Amino acid sequence: MAVRLTRDDAGSPAAREAMAAYFAELDRRFTNGFDAGDALDEAAAAFNPPAGIFLLGRLDGEVVACGGVQWLDDRTAEIKRMWVHDRCRGMGVGRRLLEALEVEAVEAGRVRVVLDTNGVLGEAIAMYRRLGYVDIDRYNDNPYAQHWFEKHLGAH
Repeated sequence: MAVRLTRDDAGSPAAREAMAAYFAELDRRFTNGFDAGDALDEAAAAFNPPAGIFLLGRLDGEVVACGGVQWLDDRTAEIKRMWVHDRCRGMGVGRRLLEALEVEAVEAGRVRVVLDTNGVLGEAIAMYRRLGYVDIDRYNDNPYAQHWFEKHLGAH
C-alpha cells in the first residue's frame, strides 16, 4: 500500500507526534544532539494558512512522514520539518513529499524554494541535489544547518 500525503493542521496531535519523531531522530544523529526548543509550538503558526502548509504521510492509518512549507515572501517558500519513518525509507516517500511541498509552493504563487540541512543527513542532501536543488550561501541563522539549497520552480 502507498503512503498517502494530505494537508493537516501543524498543531494537531498527529503532526506534533510526527515532528517529535523527526526531532528525536535529529537528536540521535547530530554530533552534538538537537534541542527543538519551542519548535513544536511554533509550527502551528509557521506551517498553517496563511503562513504556510503542513503535510502528513500515512500508511495504513499510521503517520510515517511529514513536511512543512512556509512563505518567506511573495516569491519564496522555505521547506522544513521533512521526515520519513525508517520503515518507509527507500520507497520514494521523501521524493514524493518534497515534490508535493513544491506543488503547494507553486499553487501559493512562489517561484523559488529554499531549505537547509545538516551535513550528517547525507541521504537528504543527495535527494535534494538529484531533484534539482543547488547549493547557495547561508540564508538563515539556524545553528544546526551546514548546507543551504534553493530551487527555482519557474512560472507555472
